[in-house]
Amino acid sequence: MEQLFQIEETIKKRKSVRNYEKRGLNEQQRSEIVTYMNQIENPFQVKVKFHFLETELLDKGQKLGTYGVIQGAKDYLGVTVKNTDFAMEAVGYAFEMLVLYATSLGLGTCWMGGTFNRNQFKTAMEISENDVFPIISPIGIPLEKRSITDTLVRKIAKSDQRKEWQELFFSTSFENILSKEDASDYVTALELVRIAPSASNKQPWRIVKDGELFHFFKVQGYGDVFGYDIQSVDMGIAACHFELALKEKQIVGKFYKEQDIKIELPEKTTYSFSWKKCE
Repeated sequence: MEQLFQIEETIKKRKSVRNYEKRGLNEQQRSEIVTYMNQIENPFQVKVKFHFLETELLDKGQKLGTYGVIQGAKDYLGVTVKNTDFAMEAVGYAFEMLVLYATSLGLGTCWMGGTFNRNQFKTAMEISENDVFPIISPIGIPLEKRSITDTLVRKIAKSDQRKEWQELFFSTSFENILSKEDASDYVTALELVRIAPSASNKQPWRIVKDGELFHFFKVQGYGDVFGYDIQSVDMGIAACHFELALKEKQIVGKFYKEQDIKIELPEKTTYSFSWKKCE
């Protein structure tokens, strides 16, 4: 699909917003969001379904809980998927595209994987019991001043902290740190992966460059506390930043799965997928 906003600029601008003006999106904003989300594709060939919820249209008796984390939001985005291979990676990729588009429109969002009442939102969004419902986000006009709760949540989640380059990116094997000189045309894309959002800012992705190949690995930092692998969602977000940044620089490639990855892995690290440049 045609990209409608500046990738690097938008990624650097994006931040989690937890406090909103107490009004829903206007008709034009709502139309732009719905039109865009119906066009989103992902490289994992998994069908991802988006849900747009206007809380003002709900029955007055219906409740939606975010445990005090989100304040003032009138509209929410949700995403569902069938439980298939690469389902969570597809969710991460596709939902981040929507989040970035919303950011380009001046709207606020906040990835939420655990701090919401899943059953209440599932009912409100009319989600099937057969679908995996991993993520929601409020969407609206950000308040300029952060609340005490927002400040505390950001501190707990380490929202303003990111791992350094040398902790994330490697050359040929995990024994060799990838220099920015050797990263060459891919420096910007990797830097935009480095600052990507992730659950509790754990940044589970590790990338090994081998020539024009980039192998993505996941460091497991959660158990099955969410009922799905939230860090596979994070891997999809990393893939989104990486590929969109490269496309903006006219570098085209594709994601694929290596059948026999020949790289010795550190503890708790598993192979996810690879990317290669198209000739």
